[in-house]
Amino acid sequence: MEITLFQTIGLQTQLSNFKNITKSLRKKLGNEEAKSLLSRAVYFFSIGSNDYLYPFDTDPSVLGNYSHQEYVDLVIGNITTVVEGIYEKGGRNFALLNLWPIACLPYARALNPEEGACYDAFTPYVKLHNKSLLKVLQTLEKKLNGFRFSVSDFNEFLTQRMNHPSKYGFVEGEAACCGSGVYGGIYNCGGMRIAKEYNLCKNVSDYVYYDSAHPTDRVYEQFAKTIWSGNSITTPYNLKTLFEN
Repeated sequence: MEITLFQTIGLQTQLSNFKNITKSLRKKLGNEEAKSLLSRAVYFFSIGSNDYLYPFDTDPSVLGNYSHQEYVDLVIGNITTVVEGIYEKGGRNFALLNLWPIACLPYARALNPEEGACYDAFTPYVKLHNKSLLKVLQTLEKKLNGFRFSVSDFNEFLTQRMNHPSKYGFVEGEAACCGSGVYGGIYNCGGMRIAKEYNLCKNVSDYVYYDSAHPTDRVYEQFAKTIWSGNSITTPYNLKTLFEN
């Protein structure tokens, strides 16, 4: 399958790399110190959107082989396997983001014949994913001794800034700062894709989205501060609590 949006390292490969790191830590630090380090560390997951974006961008027929819930179960199952794999190697503290509103990315808006409207074909997947993610983490908390987690509602956080940009210090909540086409939805910032011509805004800090699929640094700065010590979009712990205990 040709990937046109992103290039990523597979989740299972990342787990394999982590297992290699744990071996190196035990050799370098000794078993007890390595065990302490691994158990105190916080394992941060921002994952899932590509599993839904890729099929729409490359071969939408893939999704036709599954119901919405069946496909979401595959994605959540892969995440669960890796979380359990890290736990088996000593990890105890896990921080995850729920799935953001990918239906309203500049990229997704460009897929919609009604220019600018959110591409609602993504919405059922997002809702089911976020519900299933929280449920499986709550199950793991009951099942695995010492397991702790924090889920941050990136969906609500970003939706608020898209719908009410001025409230949070932004000017533009829907279009991308860099890209081309409707709402900057064509992913060719920098002219590195087939379409070489692109537009670049004058002040990136005014924008919620930098390009067709990524928020700006300013958005992430606000998000980091919110999930570190706040409780408005994190459950059952904020990140500070995970790191301090």
